[in-house]
Amino acid sequence: MPLDPYDLQTEYLDSPLGIEQDAPRFSWRLTSTRRGAAQTAYRIEVDAVAPDGARQRVWSTGTVASTAQLGVEYAGNTLERTTRYEWMLTVTDDDGRESAPKHAFFETGLVDPSSWRGVWIGRDTRDRPALLPPANDDFTLNSRMLQPPSLLRREVPIEKRLLRARLHVTAQGLYRAWINGEQVSDEQLAPGWTDYTSRILYQSHDVTELLRGGGNAVAFTLADGWWSGFVGYDPRRAGKLYGNAPALLAELHLSYDDGSTAIVATDETWRESRGRWLYADLLMGEGQDARNEVAGWTEPAFDDSAWIAARVLGRDTSLVTAAVSRPMRIVRTVPPRSVTSMPDGAYIVDFGQNLVGHVRLRVRGASAGDLVELLHAETLDDAGELYLENLRRAEARDIFYPAGIDDDIFEPDFTFHGFRYVRVAGLRAGLTVDDLTARVVSSDLEESGSFDCGDPAVMQLFSNIRWSQRSNFLSVPTDCPQRDERLGWLADAQVFLPTAARNATVGTFFASWMDDVIVGQNSDGAFPDIAPVASWSGDGAPAWGDGGVIIPLALYDIYGDLRVVETAYAPMVRWIEHVLRENPSLLWRSRVGRNYGDWLQAGPETPKDLVATAYFANSSRLVSRAAALLGHHADATRFAALADDIRDAFLREYVTADGRVAGDTQTGYLLALDYALLPAELEEGAAARLAELVRDNGMRLSTGFIGVSKLCPVLSRWGYDDIAHALLMQTEYPSWLFSVEAGATTIWERWDGWTPEGGFQSANMNSFNHYSLGAVGEWLYGTVGGIDQAPGSVAYERLSIRPRPSRAMHWAAASQQTVRGVTRSAWMLDKAGVFRLEVTVPPGSTAQVSLPTRLASTVTEGGVPASDAPGVELLGETGDGVLVRIGSGSYDFVCHYDIASPSSHRAHLVSEGIV
Repeated sequence: MPLDPYDLQTEYLDSPLGIEQDAPRFSWRLTSTRRGAAQTAYRIEVDAVAPDGARQRVWSTGTVASTAQLGVEYAGNTLERTTRYEWMLTVTDDDGRESAPKHAFFETGLVDPSSWRGVWIGRDTRDRPALLPPANDDFTLNSRMLQPPSLLRREVPIEKRLLRARLHVTAQGLYRAWINGEQVSDEQLAPGWTDYTSRILYQSHDVTELLRGGGNAVAFTLADGWWSGFVGYDPRRAGKLYGNAPALLAELHLSYDDGSTAIVATDETWRESRGRWLYADLLMGEGQDARNEVAGWTEPAFDDSAWIAARVLGRDTSLVTAAVSRPMRIVRTVPPRSVTSMPDGAYIVDFGQNLVGHVRLRVRGASAGDLVELLHAETLDDAGELYLENLRRAEARDIFYPAGIDDDIFEPDFTFHGFRYVRVAGLRAGLTVDDLTARVVSSDLEESGSFDCGDPAVMQLFSNIRWSQRSNFLSVPTDCPQRDERLGWLADAQVFLPTAARNATVGTFFASWMDDVIVGQNSDGAFPDIAPVASWSGDGAPAWGDGGVIIPLALYDIYGDLRVVETAYAPMVRWIEHVLRENPSLLWRSRVGRNYGDWLQAGPETPKDLVATAYFANSSRLVSRAAALLGHHADATRFAALADDIRDAFLREYVTADGRVAGDTQTGYLLALDYALLPAELEEGAAARLAELVRDNGMRLSTGFIGVSKLCPVLSRWGYDDIAHALLMQTEYPSWLFSVEAGATTIWERWDGWTPEGGFQSANMNSFNHYSLGAVGEWLYGTVGGIDQAPGSVAYERLSIRPRPSRAMHWAAASQQTVRGVTRSAWMLDKAGVFRLEVTVPPGSTAQVSLPTRLASTVTEGGVPASDAPGVELLGETGDGVLVRIGSGSYDFVCHYDIASPSSHRAHLVSEGIV
């Protein structure tokens, strides 16, 4: 059968609205049932589609002889603003057969920020309600003096036949949109968080089906969000970082069957009021009073004469640009595991999973004005009450005053909490597991990877990694979702990115965030520690500021996206020049920012200047590579020479003649080996010393944030798979499974977040949902599951399939939805020593497979000798196994396990009775 293209994307998004690039890029994935199938040509045809369905061809590539399926740039007629374009793809395989044509579309946005007709509107704060003396405990329940969200609305008459309607909307703050009583979209916390001093994202929605002839109501709720609510933990800049009050900007574009168009925009004709929302804040929580519900306010013909005119708060739309990543949504619902009544009449609800989002609560039998209070926490204390100390200033409190009707519903709209447990107080009719659910909020990213090994503890670890990623990928990659922080730390992100990209398709998510990283760069060239910059803007620390260099190259390697490298290149150069200017000795000791080192290491401290200098060398090497990719050859040579010089300085200062690395720590050797800072003759000895340090530590790790992602991959790379597996299976502190044994359902911030001997660590910094230490997930996919890229490969064009058994693991399986298509690897080792490996390679990729045997003659594929199997090329026998090369398709290899390597796999397997 011919190739079958699928997942046609524009700018790496599925049929997006609001594209603003002059030359958007087209990409697609491929599948085929035939071995060896490969694309040899493609044809793309693009039509502009008018509201009445009339089509006009604006570009055709013709048949292009090419294997390319990533980032093919549009090169046709100039794209018109707010226009729908449909594109058709046909690919040709190596047998000359064309695929059935596949279709997708995109729509252009407003393109020019100056073209907005709408203005920023919001509450007229000059007309405020009379201030009454306090007479109750409202101050306690709203101790931060938070402001209520606004209701904004306007009537829109439609007197002609409507063909197409698009709503373009954003906020300085957060918004929800309704048309004729129906929510416009299921997006949460829109428009998301960016550095609002540089850009404010808008969303485009197809609202054609929501409008009707006659009167229509367009309505919004507007809240503080990141714009004017509490952000971060700096008490001197606690809130209102970007503005004093939220504002709304929107345009409704209407196209009629007579060819005419109309635009309804935000201006002073809109009406504003307050409703059921008492306050809403991302850190502090949300309050609602159902008695204040304004019935019918989102419906047509509502009488808003008592409302006040919205105030124009600004006209500058120069920073408004289209969203380029997928929005936040409710991506899961989780029922309670248990409901426990407390002596004071409250209830503690256990959802069985630490998560991020909010609770939807049904209140039964309440009287109007009862106070229902929800407090959120990640864990319980020894008394069985919520452990709230680690939230710091974040109140994580929602309150609700019911209207006194049967089954009144409370669900927050403009806050999120990190929690497993919720304490519900103030109920008259009790609480059951049927009365509430947890609604999980996250950036709605495609989950692209899976892993399984049958070991319950490892699978819980894998689940914890996924849940921590889901919990912290909210518009930006935050460090923790529960306390008064929730910031985008660069080191956390760069360390975890390889794992994140295994679990989900994160290319546009990180590319969008990189815009905020670049904006945060200071005038000296230093990247920040966090982005968007919310608490301070000093020099980025080693490994933190280096995220501005590491992330763009990683995105290129994973997704083949060169544009993100182009965008970041000049800032990357400025970063290296900043470090070099301050450190002419090439040892990075000056202008090191907060210099966190191997943050939260569980053993001896790795010298911080060693960590810094290693990163300086690595980032210089990466900038050299970026320069070469972009054709800046002089820069490539200059930065390669600089990297060599830093390496020499590193050797002189930190490495002895016999290969000992200063500090003699696991992380020191990991950096030296992973960043190729040692001469070849010292590498094997350094790897042996690393393995020895792990053994001497009782087969336990001692790394912090910086070393954790490198530990297992470096050990495996140097033949110590058995030690890497032993680290994975370790249950004693410090280890990944220590927290699993303690009942964790997400990754902890600290190895010792809680211990039986010491209880909780410092409440000043002790998140139980923090993805950094979960960076071992990339090794689970790449080595345990066996799916990795070959050295030098980009966008999974060349795969390396090299799974290895362990003492405790007899089988494993991994699947990866790469940018080219689905790759799978599943292996099993039985007690007789028979090893079986099933592999799937997508069209557009090839794979080198390493089978754990020394004898090629024992390898079969599909029941026949591998040397005779179609599509299989024997490459030779090595000490690490038999190597074969395969093209696209599915394969079934069998061999007798018989591997010789520097590690002692077989000895362990024999001792355990597996082989």
